[in-house]
Amino acid sequence: MPPAVAGSETFAALIARIATGDRDAFSRFYDLAAPLAFGLIRRVLRDPEAAAEVLQEVFWQVWKEAPQYDPKRGSPEAWLVMRAKTRAIDRLRSMRRRDRTFVAPVDDAVTRGEDVPGENPAARAEDRGLVQTALAQLPEPQRRVIEMAFFDGLTQSEIATKLGEPLGTVKTRARLGLERLRGALGGGRMSAT
Repeated sequence: MPPAVAGSETFAALIARIATGDRDAFSRFYDLAAPLAFGLIRRVLRDPEAAAEVLQEVFWQVWKEAPQYDPKRGSPEAWLVMRAKTRAIDRLRSMRRRDRTFVAPVDDAVTRGEDVPGENPAARAEDRGLVQTALAQLPEPQRRVIEMAFFDGLTQSEIATKLGEPLGTVKTRARLGLERLRGALGGGRMSAT
């Protein structure tokens, strides 16, 4: 990104004007700086939609934090890039946490069908039968995603790769399948005793 824009107007000058609430300066800064920020964010996230959302967050942060910008501490480009990189990494971590949260592997004893201490084996067998029946009623793509997540312990990203499907498709199938299971199983917890 060139250090000078619009003749003698620099990025630092634009940020100084943004700090006073100058919307025209903000618009000009966005037009000139967004390609740099978006490129960096997209390289980190590898998802254009998520990158566009993060870009919007970064420029909202620029608008709010422009009064704190100190040219003695670094160039405007570095100031912007630091914000873009930090936001992109935060979003990436959040996305990974969400993937892991959904597909936490089922306890090995439960997966193998073994009895768990303190649990009523008859109620457990009944619950297992209810779940198997509910799973069998799901559309095959939803059932396959749920089985791979809970019984194989795969993350949504791993499922998407294994099936050759987009991650968004896998997430949608999982959500819809879980909603149907919840409905089929009465929306509450199965018996634990």
